[in-house]
Amino acid sequence: MTKILFICHGNICRSPMAEFIMKQLVTRAGRADEFEIASAAVSTEEIGNDIYPPAKRMLAAKNVPFEHRVARQMTRADYAYYDYIVCMDQSNLRWLRYITGLEPEQDIYSGSTDHKVSLMMAWKFTNHQSPITNIGHIPDVSDPWYTGDFAKAYDDILEGCQAMLKQI
Repeated sequence: MTKILFICHGNICRSPMAEFIMKQLVTRAGRADEFEIASAAVSTEEIGNDIYPPAKRMLAAKNVPFEHRVARQMTRADYAYYDYIVCMDQSNLRWLRYITGLEPEQDIYSGSTDHKVSLMMAWKFTNHQSPITNIGHIPDVSDPWYTGDFAKAYDDILEGCQAMLKQI
């Protein structure tokens, strides 16, 4: 069983969208029983809240099934448990270091031997089995909390999830 955890700042927009998009993709591929897919936040700001209503509307408009869920923060135990931890942006990666307790020299996202932590868009632009040597060139998933552009976030996430499914 491949376990994937999607990460964003508050776990109410991008990461739950990724969770449900990926669940739909693996189901359509006939591989749902091969995966455990979840999402979490790096912050505590939205803990206990459901998916943000505009994100729900975007999922519904794209016919992506979703269910009520509550935002939660990632834990150190999650780092050990999940095979893949996929962050929506570079800020999430920085916060992840504090949550996991890893030191900067333990580069968890560029050149790590386990390839466990990645940026969502890295799946689109790189072969995940190779270390990312220039993370600054990997774009972030557009954050609709600030932009209001849920369609752009959806498109970014869909492309990342499709690429990820092809590679694992």
